Amino acid sequence: MRLPPLNALRVFEAAARHLSFTRAAAELHVTQAAVSHQIKLLEDDLGVPLFRRMHRALLLTDEGQQLLPSVRAAFDELSTATRRLRAGEREGVLTVSVIPSFAACWLVPRIGRFREVHPEIDLRIAASIQVTDFAREDVDVGLRYGIGRYPELNTCLLMREEYFPVCNPALLGGAHPLYTPADLRHHVLLHDEFFPHEPNPRWRDWLHAAGADHVNAERGPRFGDAAMMVQAAIAGQGVAMGRTALVMDAMAQGLLVRPFDLILPGSYGYWIVCPPASADKPKIKAFREWLLAEAAAGLAQAAASPA
Repeated sequence: MRLPPLNALRVFEAAARHLSFTRAAAELHVTQAAVSHQIKLLEDDLGVPLFRRMHRALLLTDEGQQLLPSVRAAFDELSTATRRLRAGEREGVLTVSVIPSFAACWLVPRIGRFREVHPEIDLRIAASIQVTDFAREDVDVGLRYGIGRYPELNTCLLMREEYFPVCNPALLGGAHPLYTPADLRHHVLLHDEFFPHEPNPRWRDWLHAAGADHVNAERGPRFGDAAMMVQAAIAGQGVAMGRTALVMDAMAQGLLVRPFDLILPGSYGYWIVCPPASADKPKIKAFREWLLAEAAAGLAQAAASPA
């Protein structure tokens, strides 16, 4: 397929639309001489004249009138196709893979705020404990819980976890008020066993650090999902070993309180991951920036919350 020079066709369309080399040059941000040169190049390539140059006017020849509708239609089609392609990078569905507890306690309550600032993007939340295979699955972004070693992926830390007991405010009083860690011997301890082998603090570690080794750290119900443990604590069923991301909203709403000052750092955190080739796509970049802003605001609010 032998086509005339694309730039010359573009200049021809502008000149034919304006019937002026001067106005075409202004639209295309080139000189009038450059427009004349491109038109001469196109006429030589086609072997026919396209314009009739009158004393104070520029007119299309019969050949120019014949060519113009097809050139205009082709550029309109190219413009529509590229506009749709670019819009597709900024709009539409964004699929996010995330562990269920983080989705339930942190991400899902914030989706409305994301929608307010990015109505052009529809989030699809795929809650799963499985590690996403970006090469095989239809997933754009992953929110992973771990130490952050994800080779071959673009990785960004969202937030790290800290561990501390939380409970319903009603448990601070009653028959057995929670004044000191030793008072936990009178209360039910709630356990999260979603990641049974993760190297993060558990009740045993916290009680030892608090000097309350005599409190039985093994008793109490166990939950296979941390979100269920948090709900049990909100319902007043016991004292949970809270994680920052999973309890910050409940604490901000007054549904949970931190009865003691002692906080233990965790080695795990939440990480935003995606293939390097897609890290700077507008949809993914917008979502990542929003996540980081939400995490920073939530952590600041949690730090300001009274124990």
